Amino acid sequence: MKKSISRRKFIKKSSVGIAGVSMLSTSAASYSRILGSNDSIQMGIIGIRGRGGSHINNFGKMKNVRIKYLVDIDENLFKDRLDEIEKFAGYRPKTEWDMRRIFDDKEVDAVSVAAPNHWHALSTIWGAQAGKHVYVEKPSTHNVFEGKKMIEAARKYNVLVQVGFQNRSIANTQRAIKFIRDGKLGDVYMTRGLCFKPRPSIGMYPDGPMKPGEQFKMNVESGGFETPYTEAYLKNVHYDMWIGPAPEKPFNRNRFHYNWHWNWDYGNGDTGNQGPHQFDVARWALGKEELPTRVNSMGGYFGPKSAQNTPNTQTSMFEYADGKILEFGTRGIFTDPEGVLLPDINITGGGKVSASSKASPVKIGVIVLGTEGWMQIDAGGNWQTFYGRNNEAGPTSGEKDESFNPLNLTGGGGEAIFDNFISAIRNNDQSELTCDIEIGHKSSVLPLLANAAYRVGRELQIDDKHETYVKDKEASKLLTRDYRKGYVVPDKV
Repeated sequence: MKKSISRRKFIKKSSVGIAGVSMLSTSAASYSRILGSNDSIQMGIIGIRGRGGSHINNFGKMKNVRIKYLVDIDENLFKDRLDEIEKFAGYRPKTEWDMRRIFDDKEVDAVSVAAPNHWHALSTIWGAQAGKHVYVEKPSTHNVFEGKKMIEAARKYNVLVQVGFQNRSIANTQRAIKFIRDGKLGDVYMTRGLCFKPRPSIGMYPDGPMKPGEQFKMNVESGGFETPYTEAYLKNVHYDMWIGPAPEKPFNRNRFHYNWHWNWDYGNGDTGNQGPHQFDVARWALGKEELPTRVNSMGGYFGPKSAQNTPNTQTSMFEYADGKILEFGTRGIFTDPEGVLLPDINITGGGKVSASSKASPVKIGVIVLGTEGWMQIDAGGNWQTFYGRNNEAGPTSGEKDESFNPLNLTGGGGEAIFDNFISAIRNNDQSELTCDIEIGHKSSVLPLLANAAYRVGRELQIDDKHETYVKDKEASKLLTRDYRKGYVVPDKV
């Protein structure tokens, strides 16, 4: 068992390695039982729609991992997920709509959270308090205060908390960071995250159930045409539990499955949806563990009339104390009913690419600018470098590097992060996690800072030590929220 070290030393050490992983180990006291290599890890999956399907597919197909519970406030979803699991695993888990019930089960070793953003903190804290290890989707938190409480809970109750930043577990992305750390782009002075993605308008719809037989077009990511939320459907939805810590409002399909992303009460817009992945790689490439000193953000919603209250086009700029810059830009591209982009435009990011490079301009990814050259990294970790006045192609992720040894990987691609979480549990070793909660928090905070600057409409000065804004009462209100009774993220976890 490794000896614990102080938080100050932990932060210092975590900034040295290219993965930025913690050097702390958890105590065996966090376990309800000691796990051997042949013991089955009992899991609960919280949030089974959308990204929850990936959690089910990855954890459920692992050797010696058993999904004991599926948890979702929408009980209409259970049958199809249970059928899927029975087909590939040969058993049917138990189901619950209230996550607190599985935290009471001492046989549950870990939970994974794919619930909406506004539930990430409470589900993680409740899980930690119950002694469960937690895998939580990005962004780790809906606001800054919650993220700090998540870190406190993980440390206090000696549990592993992994944040779903998959790029940390992609070997090619790790190679890109090593390439940068080795100085092969010169001095990196700026990184730019990009998210140019098709997003159809969610339109307008009145509060309450839908009329029988009525259909509507949801976001592309939600799977096209949805089952209408009729009165009969909503009888199997525990909507008050879904609201949780957010303000109480009547049901509206634009505040429910997937479309919650575009409402400040539950989501963080695309800057806090797809954006966190690119913020994470951009921060990693820039080598920053501290927060920037100031942030500006501008944009708006441009498109058909819609209930969306987050911007679909937004540019955010961060400056660090040493003058280095991190930028993120998101642009929602509207589609017609068949999903065709409107208009048909060519999006570039990072300058003109030479004909010899044979590289497509990245649309979702990161641009890394150095004094000797630059790199583009796509959402899957594939990368290409360019040098000179004519952007001549340099090394790429497709070239073999026999000297490279991937860090803490137990599988391939972004989904290796699930294997990494289970491996760390088996080894009772926090340092094995590719994205410990403290690392995930640092990247999740950046889009929150950007959104705060956007919402107040001015530049914000940032106090890194306290993770607050300097002399700005209006912005400071966005560091936390007013919680509903029974769903309060406490000051003392």
